[in-house]
Amino acid sequence: MQFELTQIPISPRTRNVLLAIVAGLILLLFWKAPTLPQLLLTGMAVALILSFPVHFLSRLIPRGIAIAIVVIALLALLVLAAIVLVPLAVGQLASLAEQAPRLLEEAYGWARRVVENLDQAGLLDTSPDEAMAQLQTTGAQRAEGLLENVVARAFDTLSGTVGGVFTTLSVILIAAYLLVDGERFKLGCIRLLPVQYRDDALVLFSDVIGALSRYLAGLLVSLTFQGIASTVALTLLGVPFAILLGIWTTFGAIVPFIGSYIGAVPATIVAFTVSPTTGILTALTYVLINFIDGNLIAPRVQGNAIRVSPLFVFLAVIAGGQIAGIWGALMAVPILAVIRVVFDFLMERVVVVPQSLDPLPVA
Repeated sequence: MQFELTQIPISPRTRNVLLAIVAGLILLLFWKAPTLPQLLLTGMAVALILSFPVHFLSRLIPRGIAIAIVVIALLALLVLAAIVLVPLAVGQLASLAEQAPRLLEEAYGWARRVVENLDQAGLLDTSPDEAMAQLQTTGAQRAEGLLENVVARAFDTLSGTVGGVFTTLSVILIAAYLLVDGERFKLGCIRLLPVQYRDDALVLFSDVIGALSRYLAGLLVSLTFQGIASTVALTLLGVPFAILLGIWTTFGAIVPFIGSYIGAVPATIVAFTVSPTTGILTALTYVLINFIDGNLIAPRVQGNAIRVSPLFVFLAVIAGGQIAGIWGALMAVPILAVIRVVFDFLMERVVVVPQSLDPLPVA
């Protein structure tokens, strides 16, 4: 038995009002559940990264099986990393907490030698003892408190295993659903637009997704390279806490330009506690790693994903950091890539129509 559908005619204005109400309800939901947009954005990023291996495997096997293989491989890598890295990281965290006073004392002795050299050169206004006393009360104590806070937070993070596992599984599940229903979601969004704009919207949507996918895939390769290379180099140089410093380098490199230096500073400081030669070699090693990543790896992987001058990228990172802190700095480059795609899209289609002047009446 077939049922005849009853059409409900509405005006374009009514449709726009309904869409605005739906958008307002979604924003209200995000405001009441702030973790939901974070999970969605993270899941979208993971889905964009996984789209590359899924697309490659889809040429050989059905797409559903390709998605299952990629997701299972990702879970296996995470489990393997947790089994291998977590015990090592916990051990080095405990060792760092025990050796923190000694490291601070060595840094204090190194600073005293620097102050004495400045005093001998006549560049110091006060006596070395007064300068060191001021440094110890203001700098060393704050550094010790900061170190203890970082170690405590790290242990708290590691102890929250259940929450971390739940969040990770939620992100992977969202990414898997987006990979399965991504095409349907895209077509559903495009159907909301007027018919004459759907083809252009499909082109814009594909260009934006392509740019973000290339950028995120290149970022993942860059982070992996910098983390592994720094860990191996620090281990060969005999720098303590090599795994912790490598993990710090990986997370620091997420921020463009300045992230690499964020990871290099702690490693260089710890290396100088071993010997000046080790400290200099560590600094040179990070320079070499950043050179290889910036000139060989990132351009080949990302290609023309951003196509923006490095100056604008640097300014965007600074502006994003000032507007929204660390999250603003992280989102600055993806937003800039989307702006560039939209700008190119509009430049190809926007046509300036000259205004025709009415002829003057003839007397």
